[in-house]
Amino acid sequence: MAGLGNQLRIIGGRWRGRRLRFPDIEGLRPTPDRVRETLFNWLAPAIEGARCLDLFAGSGALGIEALSRGAAEVVWVERQPLAVRQLRQNLAQLGAAEAQVIPADALVWLGGPSRPFDVVFLDPPFGSDLLAPVCTALEQGGWLADGARIYLETARDAPMLKLPENWQLVREKIAGQVSYRLAVRQA
Repeated sequence: MAGLGNQLRIIGGRWRGRRLRFPDIEGLRPTPDRVRETLFNWLAPAIEGARCLDLFAGSGALGIEALSRGAAEVVWVERQPLAVRQLRQNLAQLGAAEAQVIPADALVWLGGPSRPFDVVFLDPPFGSDLLAPVCTALEQGGWLADGARIYLETARDAPMLKLPENWQLVREKIAGQVSYRLAVRQA
């Protein structure tokens, strides 16, 4: 299939070193290897057995990395049909039974019935202005467990958004054109 020459590498865990394809879609940019490695070092104490939500899933790299490293469950939400199809194929190839891919718009999906997650990955398309309303929907909608970790990825030059009052920013770094942060939700 044309346009599927892009690959990402799983950094750690049971699928370490496996390469997976992702579609060539405008704006789709998997989180770089070195950023994922740092992120999962930050999450190491919390990822084993965690229930994870990967909103704006794209290639699914963050959720796949979480499953590879021992997450109990991952739910991916992605609206782009080609990305959904490729993500499902990748998960089938890995035999990832603890995976659910939901083809939906993230904000619309967050308006539905909720259940709390331990780790949430937020990497919306750069320049989309979706991060603030999604953070509000996660907090107000009952999507976050007490002590949940929330990963936020933005363009390097994007202004820092105001987080919900009970989210504490605990880590922050810049790599290339990416700014990334980890917040913890206080009870």
